[in-house]
Amino acid sequence: MHLLVGLGNPGKKYERNRHNIGFLAIDKLADKHGITDFRDKWSALQGKGRLFGDDAVLLKPQTFMNLSGDSVQPAAAFLKVAPDHVVVVHDELDLPFGEVRLKFGGGHAGHNGLRSMIARLGTPDFLRVRVGIGRPPATFRGEVADYVLSDFDGVEHASLPDVYARIEAAVERLFTEGAKAAMTATNAKAPVRNGPKKEPKPPTPTG
Repeated sequence: MHLLVGLGNPGKKYERNRHNIGFLAIDKLADKHGITDFRDKWSALQGKGRLFGDDAVLLKPQTFMNLSGDSVQPAAAFLKVAPDHVVVVHDELDLPFGEVRLKFGGGHAGHNGLRSMIARLGTPDFLRVRVGIGRPPATFRGEVADYVLSDFDGVEHASLPDVYARIEAAVERLFTEGAKAAMTATNAKAPVRNGPKKEPKPPTPTG
């Protein structure tokens, strides 16, 4: 069994925030795969079902971001899911908007949801689906915290279906191929967005 966690903050005020991409992704996966019966448990909304051929519990902690571990740890303990079968979907400032990368273990990089999970699970060794939201643009007025707690802009919002598809593909690889193969495939260098790479010119003969 896998425990698939989406990180976010509960309530209407936050539901379209960049920081809530984990919640949004869980909702899309649940809808697509017929996991509709979410119940209150472990200070979270949790749903059970089959996902890519495996049993899975989908979890959206309702503790607010900085106490996410207070929900994830009791759920993992009750379900007897080892940390290396906990998969967490979260926003990532250090990736460009829309890019999806997989990671096993590591630090929290200032992300309070990950910080709380590491503290409560007693280990950083769980799987992360890192969803890029990018750094605030130069025109953004406010702190980084204001940026992550602001809504996706219109252009980003229009691109979210493609982002959800990338998240789903990454999770499917984790479930069906295992972490190592999934990370290799998902984290492969993305193609250059501004057209094909030009071949270097041959050196000019001299002498």
